[in-house]
Amino acid sequence: MVKLNKIYTRTGDKGTTGLASGDRVAKHNIRIAAYGTVDETNAILGLVMVALEREGTVAEGPDLQAITLRIQNDLFDLGADLATPEKPDDKEPEYPPLRITPAQVERLETEIDTLNGELQPLRSFVLPGGNAIAAYLHLARTVSRRAERHMVELSEDENEIVSEAALQYINRLSDLLFVMSRYVNDKGLSDVLWTPGENR
Repeated sequence: MVKLNKIYTRTGDKGTTGLASGDRVAKHNIRIAAYGTVDETNAILGLVMVALEREGTVAEGPDLQAITLRIQNDLFDLGADLATPEKPDDKEPEYPPLRITPAQVERLETEIDTLNGELQPLRSFVLPGGNAIAAYLHLARTVSRRAERHMVELSEDENEIVSEAALQYINRLSDLLFVMSRYVNDKGLSDVLWTPGENR
């Protein structure tokens, strides 16, 4: 169980931060950018949760609040994964670090398929909007894509390891958030579609 008694430590006052391994790195390190952007995605999903609670969602069908809460917990798992660097020569630790698993990726895929099966076919690209929940989901989607870009950049460093499951998870997440945004827009009926060249 995590226990946080003191909020400020002063250890980061000179521009470094500690990883779960105990190593200290610059706060602009790409690993920090990766899990910081995962955290940013999670914060936006907090707005999604508030909006779902306030405005409700489709009466029948998957519980989007339950899905969103699971994603938020997964994103803490992903943050912990990224905050604990894996090294090729690491010995088996006494307490294995928390890592994203293939089962978590598979659950996202199942949820994508379930929600997408109820949507109107797309005729064009979708503009962010329709209603507030959809707009927040689009915001979370774009930020999760930024997290993915940071994670891919980190994985391309020959001295760093990012697991295949972690990369798959963040990739599927943006797909799920897109499908969720359409689902809350009357299952796609209220989508705002892009009209190419409309304002030329």
